[in-house]
Formats: sequence, structure tokens, C-alpha cells
Amino acid sequence: MTSGTFRSHRMLSSIKVAGRFPRILPSFRHVQAHRPVQVARSFSCSGLEIQGLLGRHASQQFNRLRTLSKNTPCIWPSSRGLQTSSIYYDEIHTVQTPPFAESVSEGDVRWEKAVGDYVKEDDVVGEIETDKTSIPVPSPVSGVIVEFLAGDGDTVVAGQELFRVQLSGEAPPKAASPDTPKADTPKEAPSAPPPPPPPSPPPPPPPTAVAGSIPTTPPPVPPMPTAPMTSKPAASVTPIVAPASGAMPGVSARTEQRVKMSRMRQRIAQRLKEAQNTAAMLTTFNEIDMSNIIAMRKQHREDFLKKHNIKLGFMSAFIKASAHALGTMPAVNAVIDDAEIVYRDYIDISVAVATPKGLVVPVLRDVGGLNYADIEKALNEIGEKARTGSLAVEDMDGGTFTISNGGVFGSMFGTPIINPPQSAILGMHATADRPVAIDGKVEIRPMMYVALTYDHRLIDGREAVTFLKKIKAAVEDPRVLLLDL
Repeated sequence: MTSGTFRSHRMLSSIKVAGRFPRILPSFRHVQAHRPVQVARSFSCSGLEIQGLLGRHASQQFNRLRTLSKNTPCIWPSSRGLQTSSIYYDEIHTVQTPPFAESVSEGDVRWEKAVGDYVKEDDVVGEIETDKTSIPVPSPVSGVIVEFLAGDGDTVVAGQELFRVQLSGEAPPKAASPDTPKADTPKEAPSAPPPPPPPSPPPPPPPTAVAGSIPTTPPPVPPMPTAPMTSKPAASVTPIVAPASGAMPGVSARTEQRVKMSRMRQRIAQRLKEAQNTAAMLTTFNEIDMSNIIAMRKQHREDFLKKHNIKLGFMSAFIKASAHALGTMPAVNAVIDDAEIVYRDYIDISVAVATPKGLVVPVLRDVGGLNYADIEKALNEIGEKARTGSLAVEDMDGGTFTISNGGVFGSMFGTPIINPPQSAILGMHATADRPVAIDGKVEIRPMMYVALTYDHRLIDGREAVTFLKKIKAAVEDPRVLLLDL
């Protein structure tokens, strides 16, 4: 027996006693091909482990160490058992929760696999929904899931054991392909159709009646019934049942369904209620003529795409204009902390993104130093993460100002709510052609209503109106940004 077959012996893969494989191989006959190697202890290793063992062998620390290829003959003494450092058959690996961010302490687990399913390494078994994002739970090993240590929907904490995987499990065999050709079976020759029945002789023609003649044979008399005639029972009549009280005829039953709120939805509700209870929110409005920004985009979008490999949109213009206004109005970029006002010298803008699981607000960092291309690339990146559910908690931490664009859903007008602990939020709405007065004449222009909701405890009305007018000026004429006006 060679070391290759020795290691792959079926009993070596099926018997384990107290962490050690028992003696299963008797003494062998002399192998004719080469001189057998007597095995005292077998280790299965690779990579750096092999290099370390060979290095120690070279330094004479292990004078009896040998590496065996799969074709090297070997003998196992009958008086010894086999010890191995390889993965035992039936070894169970317990998987814990993936690492949480510092601001996250717990979450609700949702399983996408079932007990008995085979998973490969890095396959996603489930996800943990926190109050900010969803964290995937991958399997670090390949094998068969044997037990879930947390039920679907249970709350788990960092470091908690989630499920167990049997490492020796194998993937289920693939089902035979429906296109697999089958053995040809002889088909029976179709039997000849039976001959048609002979035609029946035609009935004799009736006797021709002659006008004025008298029939010689009287007409047949019908037989008299031998039993008295009985009347047929009347058809059964279904009684009409009055509808039950409270039920309307023709109306289906009305039902209700109760569904537990997701952790993210609970957190959204909690934060919005906190904002309503804490801040003194007030909203001011204005309208923006989008003619110039639309013309600029139409004129330069092809060149912009060729140079930066990203499309030019309208959101980057509002983010750039907001960063310009925040730099000139520091109170809007500030926040109240107890009895103190915290002024920030950096501008991090949160952008509201709607996902199937709820509203998320990833953050663009240091927007003041970004150009249009940088902003568009950052927006594309966070948008892709939001759609695929791969936003990390760090992507949504912080933020000094928020922009919400309800116009993508057709919103014409609205009052956004502050994203605490921030002090203001800009609401964008749909662009529509409306008549406006331009130099004493009525013209049709693409107009957008914008709204600024602010915390009146920190920001006065004059500052809020001035801030919104600065955004309006920078969007209507982007040269304002170049001139720093």
C-alpha cells in the first residue's frame, strides 16, 4: 500500500476515537516495487507547514522526518495507532457572528439556508439586520449545515455562535440532465387499420301513395300499458338561506395581517420621532430655474463621459452648491450638543437613498474638495452599494447636512424632516415646465421647488433663507462657484 492509498483509506475517513484514529491496518507484505517506509506517525500538511518541518529536519532536530509522495510505499506497525494533524472526518466547525461596527451591538438574524444544505467556503448562509445596515453571514468553511444555534428572526450579539458545519459533508449529487440520451427502445409497428364494415343494405322504399286510393292495411294500434301510470317527482328545490348578519352579499371577507417591523424600520421610526421631539423644525421654500444647468449638461455630457467615464447628472450640481453654501453659512453646518454649539470645519453630506428595506443615508466625505466628476463617482459607488445591500455602517456614520431628492419619484412639493443630530436638510423635487415672468414677459421654464427644513433653535429664519438663496444662485448659474460669490 502506498501513502496515497493509505491516506485515502475509507476507514481513515470514517472512524475516530477520542481524537485519534485507531489502528486499522495490519502488517503488510513486502512491497516488491520499492523498499517500504515504516510509518511511526503521519501528519498531513502543506504550504508553510511543510517548509517549517523540512527546515527543522535540515537542522537535525528531526532526524527521522520524511516527506512521502502519494506513490511511496509505507508500512504501519500493528502495535501503534495513527495520529494525524489533518481535519478529522465528522469534525464540526462552529461559526460565530461576523465583526460588528463599534456603534452596533446587536441585530436580527435571517437565514437563507436550511439544515442539511451544503455550502462552499464564503457562501452566504444568512444576514444580520442591524438598525443601520445588513451584515452578510458567510460560511468560512465548506461542508453541510448540521445545526442553527439561533432561530430565524432571533436577536444576536457580537461574538455569538450562530451555526455548525460538518466539514466532511459532501455536495449532493447532481440530478441527471434531462437532455441525457436514453437507450433506443424498439417501437412497435403501427397495426393496420381494421377494414371498414360492409355497408348496410338500403331500406326498402316506402309505398307510393296514390291520390284517392284507400289503404288496405289499418294503422297499428299502440299497446295498452299493463301497469298503472305513476307521476314523476317534482325537481328538488334548494331553500334560500338568508346571509349571515354582518356579511354583505357579493363582498369577500376582509382580513388583517400583522407583520413584525424590521429592525431598520424600527430604527428609522425612532430617529424620526426623536427629531420631531427634539428639534424646533421649520421649513422655508424657494424655486430654481433649471434652464442653465440643463443646457450645461446637454452641451458637455458627451465630453464629460469620455474624459471621466461617468455620466453627468443634476445631483452633483446640488451637492456642489450645498457645499459652497455650507462653507459660507457655518451655522447650518453646526450642531447643538447639550448647552454648546459645535461648529465643524469639514463638510460631509448625507444623501438619502431609498432601498427595498428602507431609507439609508450614506455619507460623502469632505465634499468641499471634490469636483463634479469626484461627486458623480462617489454617488455611483454608494448607489451601487445601497442597491446590493453592501453598505457598511461606516458608510453612514457622521454627516453634517443631508440632501433628499423626492423628485425622482415625481414629488412636486414637500417638507423633509431633519436627520438627527444634524441641523438642516435640503429637499429636492420634480422639475416641471411652468410659466414664469422673465423681464416682464411670460415664459415657460423648467422649474423645481426646493425646501430647507432647519432647526430653529440654532438657525434663524434670515440665515435659512439666505442659505437657500445661495444654493439657488449656484445651481441657476454655475459660474458663481468659479467666482466664489
